[in-house]
Amino acid sequence: MKKLICLGDSITDANRLFSPGGMGDGYVSMLPPLLPGFEIVNKGVDGFTVSRLLQNIHRNCIQLKPDLVSVQIGINNIGLLMNTDRTHAQQGEMLAQYVSEYTELLNALTKHTTAKIILLEPFVFPYPSELANWIPHVEKLSGHIRELADIFSCEFLPLHGRLNQEARRLGYPAVTPDGIHLTRRSHALLAQSFAKKITHAV
Repeated sequence: MKKLICLGDSITDANRLFSPGGMGDGYVSMLPPLLPGFEIVNKGVDGFTVSRLLQNIHRNCIQLKPDLVSVQIGINNIGLLMNTDRTHAQQGEMLAQYVSEYTELLNALTKHTTAKIILLEPFVFPYPSELANWIPHVEKLSGHIRELADIFSCEFLPLHGRLNQEARRLGYPAVTPDGIHLTRRSHALLAQSFAKKITHAV
């Protein structure tokens, strides 16, 4: 049985420490019936940034000897960038630092494991409307992650456009409670897209 470790922030965590089996109540908990033959481990941590994920990568992933690793991270970094009173130049420096840390993360995973890696695109919704200001930064970070996926031969799962399209179709409250997290319905959409990508990759 192949071992899939799901790394990420609160979107992956989804209250895993308070749920049976530690799977949480988000997309990770919906993966087992979609991916039979996989042992699925949820190692998402609420509040994690790229640097925090990097700091914990050996304990939470490498020493567990995964066959597959998914990485869902970045929106907390964008929150720091937006919610600290920074100039445009300083925001650019922060984004460059995030990309450097993400590169270190992939270096560690590819050096110390033979796992296939799938990178989940960060996303945000203009709901409430002030989060629309986050979107250009999310798109820049997403572009860098897509480039890193090519460099490190990782799979890349686009999510920002797909989830926002669904939100426009159904209404934002059906997809997100706060512009950052997902409803049960959109967690299911993420799980289906994730499983389809993995099935094609392995």
